[in-house]
Formats: sequence, C-alpha cells, structure tokens
Amino acid sequence: MANEAIGEIVISPRVLEVITGIAATKVKGVHSLENQKVADSFSKSTLGRGVYLQTDDEGVLTADIYLYLQYGVNVPAVSIEIQKAVKSAIYDMAEVVVDNVNVHVVGIATEKSAKPDMTHLFDEDFLDD
Repeated sequence: MANEAIGEIVISPRVLEVITGIAATKVKGVHSLENQKVADSFSKSTLGRGVYLQTDDEGVLTADIYLYLQYGVNVPAVSIEIQKAVKSAIYDMAEVVVDNVNVHVVGIATEKSAKPDMTHLFDEDFLDD
C-alpha cells in the first residue's frame, strides 16, 4: 500500500512542552518543575512550567527542564532517567526527535516539603490561543 500525502501535520510547541513536562514529572525522584525566570511566573503560557524548547537553524530540537529533585535521590541517575523519558515520550507521541535534553537541577526539596499536585500543572485549553 502506497502512502499518500493528503495534507500536512503541524504540532504546536506547547503540546511538546506538555509532553515534556508530564514525562519529566513522572520520573521517580522528581519533586516539581521550576520556572527559569521570574517573569515566567506571571505569564499564562509558562505558568507552573520549567520546560523550555528551542529549535536552531538546522532544526535541532533542544529541551531545557528546570526542576527540583526529592531529597536522597541519586541526582545523575534521576537526570538520565528524565532525559530518556522525555526523548521517548516526545518521539512516541509526536514522532519528533529531541536531540538534546538538558536537565537543570535548581535544588533539592526537603523530606517535609509537600509535593505539588501535578494534575493541574498543564491544565489548559489549547484552543484558546
């Protein structure tokens, strides 16, 4: 059976951000995501996220994730798991190859810190853009 092109598929970068954020927060040892800049805390489009995607002139996609890890975890091991989870999730769901996943550990959350509810982290209506 021949493949027939009937149009183009465009995936919003915000969809890739959501996939990235969910994949990262599902890794055991991740406490929460953290915005890179203070101004991002006031912007609706980046509220509650620590996920930043960039594409260079050659089409290389890079993901930067800023997050807190839970106290007592092996930082390099958890970071590698985050990288694997993000690359796999984006490819499996959108068939987009992420060339670089940079994990920025902003800090370590103490044992007594309550883990934020991640179910509302990416609640938004993409049709309102």
